[in-house]
Amino acid sequence: MTGRIFLANVGVNASHRFTSPVFGDGAFEFLPIPEDRGLDGDHLVRYRGLRSHHDGTQDLLRYVPRRAWDWPTHNDPEFDTFTYGDNCDSAPRAAGLKALRPGDFLFFLARLEDWDASGGNGSFGFYLVGFLHIAETNWLFRGVPSKRSEDDSSWFRRNAHVLRAKSDESYWDGFWVFRGDERSIRFRTAVPVTRELCLQVFTSADGSPWKWDGGRTDLQVIGSYTRSCRQVIDPGTRRGAERADALWDWIERYSDGWPVTPSMP
Repeated sequence: MTGRIFLANVGVNASHRFTSPVFGDGAFEFLPIPEDRGLDGDHLVRYRGLRSHHDGTQDLLRYVPRRAWDWPTHNDPEFDTFTYGDNCDSAPRAAGLKALRPGDFLFFLARLEDWDASGGNGSFGFYLVGFLHIAETNWLFRGVPSKRSEDDSSWFRRNAHVLRAKSDESYWDGFWVFRGDERSIRFRTAVPVTRELCLQVFTSADGSPWKWDGGRTDLQVIGSYTRSCRQVIDPGTRRGAERADALWDWIERYSDGWPVTPSMP
């Protein structure tokens, strides 16, 4: 694989009162962050409307507080048409995504809680939950008001940034939406991001190794180094190619059903 690898930390996190579950066999459900509760419209995705990835007849309300069932969600990334949006011009944490180009990979990292039949057990970890392989054509949309922005046939129509802008025009604020092609995937089983993996494949923005001292847990260290969306591996260099190979090998080791097509690594 020659595409550069970017990483974005997504989904509900320690600041929210509910979590995305991961089960003993590695299967998981992805819960997006809440949207602005003042928004309205039938087009918005609400927690009540989310469906299990493994059984589309089942909702995800077991994992959501009752008070939040009818809240709109910021369902981003969305793994049906494979889009991801962010405010790359105005949000410093997302500025690194402006470097994405066709053929690159945008991986998604999420904080998941271990669950069993009795519920969550309070044990958390970071996991890779899928990626976009950035499409060769029609791969980028800049969110400004236009007739095309309201076209229900547009490839970006299901992205959370577009949906909320349809409810409040102030959200046509120049956001970016990226489109993945047919090689994009939502993993069937979550891929654990551990200290072992991080030591093999990740470095700080300046190229230095991550620091694991300071009395912080591994979860805190990983969270601190992944707050900003950015390129994490460039396989165009010798060391980058080695790190990319190590990442793909790790994914194959942990993600059930990987690779999913003969064209994948």
